[in-house]
Amino acid sequence: MYWRALDIESPGPKWAGLFAEYWPDYRKWWLKEGEGARPTYGQSRKALATHMPELIPLYEDLCTQAGGSDMAARFLSFYNPPPYLSGCSQAIWAGKEPVMVRNYDYNPNAFDQLVLNTNWQGRQVLGTSDGLWGLVDGMNDAGLSISLTFGGRRLVGEGFGVPLILRYVLQTCETVDEATTVLARVPTHMSYNVTVLDRKRNYATAMMAPDRPALITHAAVATNHQENVEWISHARFTATVERERFLLNRLRMHKDPEEKFIAAFLKPPLYSTAFSAGFGTLYTAVYRPRKREMELRWPGTIWPLSMKDFEEGAREVLVPGAA
Repeated sequence: MYWRALDIESPGPKWAGLFAEYWPDYRKWWLKEGEGARPTYGQSRKALATHMPELIPLYEDLCTQAGGSDMAARFLSFYNPPPYLSGCSQAIWAGKEPVMVRNYDYNPNAFDQLVLNTNWQGRQVLGTSDGLWGLVDGMNDAGLSISLTFGGRRLVGEGFGVPLILRYVLQTCETVDEATTVLARVPTHMSYNVTVLDRKRNYATAMMAPDRPALITHAAVATNHQENVEWISHARFTATVERERFLLNRLRMHKDPEEKFIAAFLKPPLYSTAFSAGFGTLYTAVYRPRKREMELRWPGTIWPLSMKDFEEGAREVLVPGAA
């Protein structure tokens, strides 16, 4: 896999070039159920203005950079996108310097393979890109970190793709309390578990769903189910319960030191190579909000990235099991 870490200070030609590169594949994905299955531009913009009004100037700027087409604007709203499933494990290691660790399990052919360092609307955000402005995990200059896992429910409803909700949290929030207020308010089109950690060591996990109010918990671990397993076959395939138990055991019973805890994410049962069945572990991310630092890890490789001294770069990474 070829990864890039890019500095996109503000929306402009550099981001426009990225969009042009990725748009053919994203357009195909966006239309896979037919154009009529997706909301109109008017519906999409209205939903964004209702639920995430602070993002409207940025959204309009990005639409302009993307060429101003109706289809691109609808895609960039992230409103009622096609359904997508992932695996993922995430946990908070609550030591002296709190750390968020996560594995992202997904299809390698439907993934940006980008880390973006942005300074949009006066807020620095560093994280792993999805849809070229959404994020699957990230951190802001206030020391707030965030990560998502799929919540293990089939239901699809009215709402936003969760990567844009993560971007919104990082653009507008500084503390866990502020973040959970947003996560409880903004509608999501599918069920997700979103974990947040701030520089004061506060953390929470929001169990979000399209058909019921978000449940805000003090869970330090999230895998691919919510309070109860509802999608039995998915739970068995992803070993969500086993992964949750394993992580809770590491935190409560063994109380692993930081490095040992992080290293466990690169081995079974957390690390998956089940790409032939749809998705496996694409990377492990480590966020240190007090230090404003993150790392991407793969077996035998660590890529450190810092908000204070961000350096663009690229890596060719061997992901075991991925074609």
